[in-house]
Amino acid sequence: YHYNIIKKDIMKEIFKQLIVDFHEREIPKLTERDIQTQIPLTGNKIISLIGVRRSGKTSILLESIRQLRKSNPTHRIVYLNFEDDRLFNMNISDLSLLTDAYYELFPEEQKERTWWFFDEIQNIEGWEQFVRRIHDTENAQLFITGSSSKLLSSELATALRGRTISYEVFPFSFTEYLRHTKTEINLYSSQSLRRIRHHFQHYLFHGGFAETFGQSKDIERRILADYLDLIIYRDLIERHNISNRALLKHLIRHLFTNPATLTSFHKLFNEFKSQGFKLSKDTLIEYFNYLHDAFAVFHVPIFRSSVHDQQRNPKKSYIIDNSYKQLFDAFSSRDLGKLYENLVFLHLRRKSSEIYYFKRKYEVDFYVKIENKSQLINVCVSLEDSQTKEREVRSLQEAMSALNLGEATLLTADQEETITTKEGVIQILPVWKWICLNPD
Repeated sequence: YHYNIIKKDIMKEIFKQLIVDFHEREIPKLTERDIQTQIPLTGNKIISLIGVRRSGKTSILLESIRQLRKSNPTHRIVYLNFEDDRLFNMNISDLSLLTDAYYELFPEEQKERTWWFFDEIQNIEGWEQFVRRIHDTENAQLFITGSSSKLLSSELATALRGRTISYEVFPFSFTEYLRHTKTEINLYSSQSLRRIRHHFQHYLFHGGFAETFGQSKDIERRILADYLDLIIYRDLIERHNISNRALLKHLIRHLFTNPATLTSFHKLFNEFKSQGFKLSKDTLIEYFNYLHDAFAVFHVPIFRSSVHDQQRNPKKSYIIDNSYKQLFDAFSSRDLGKLYENLVFLHLRRKSSEIYYFKRKYEVDFYVKIENKSQLINVCVSLEDSQTKEREVRSLQEAMSALNLGEATLLTADQEETITTKEGVIQILPVWKWICLNPD
């Protein structure tokens, strides 16, 4: 009994120290993220930010706090990072002491509006009960973040029973990267165009994890390897109690080396089995889904009116950031097509989760619905070979006819042209220009 009282007092003191330390902390102005303008700072819903580790969720929280501090007393804003070592081994009963600690510090604030920011809160078992209670009983606006499969949008909606709005956070987009490098997007300026092209070549290979910006190749690789270890060990192996670690690592290497590739579980199963791995097809699918839940890999189905037909066909796999291909594949410069296509996928995925590939006689890389508008998009690095150009245009024509769409887009490294066909107009654009014309 006395031990429990002492433990509670210690826990309250830790909370008080964390609260006051953060109140005294200055928050620097960071590169503005596009999603920042979408997140309401006041309202009746719990705001949930989910996404892969190190994609910028904490920075978005801090920028939200910086904005709130402009018009609200600092002490009404509470921020806790549950990956702080002082909060390790916490349980739900410890968490309930947080509000006690806060109101002991600021008793006059009990009826005032407060803001609570909980970073990586999914590390605490039973966190949902605590968050629901705060939301229901306090005059409080809550913000939470998480990186693992325990904070999926679908599960959040269930856990928080309709109290939350979820936002997905990705690594920096290309236009955000241009903003970070203070590059003006002016497609009529020769100087601006030169800078955009220069930065695009870097972004294509090195991706959008902000911590890697400006680092040497060696440091960049170390940072990315550390991120991957967090995904593998904390978000997958520990949470799902995975025993076949060698298989998981091999699957990750395969997927990250081969983005924008059709994935057949049957073929993959036979390939891995022939390499000496002991596995079942169900285990392979399970690991595949774990990577999807951890926001490391995305699966794009074929477009079919029947869900059953979609399931029978292979899915295309894309990865969260082009930098991971570079991490595993020293020869990725020889495989520009996959890098370009993966980059286009990520740009589309930030806008929509309704993404398919289309295939009848020929295949089209993307059939996507964004704000109720359907788009067809093919990606091809170069159209200099006439047969390649004819193949890419033909596949778009077939899809335009089948889907009754009067326009399509063909994205390249640097070619630009408008083609008028009997099915409609096909706009050929460089990928970098298309992104600049259609920012996030």
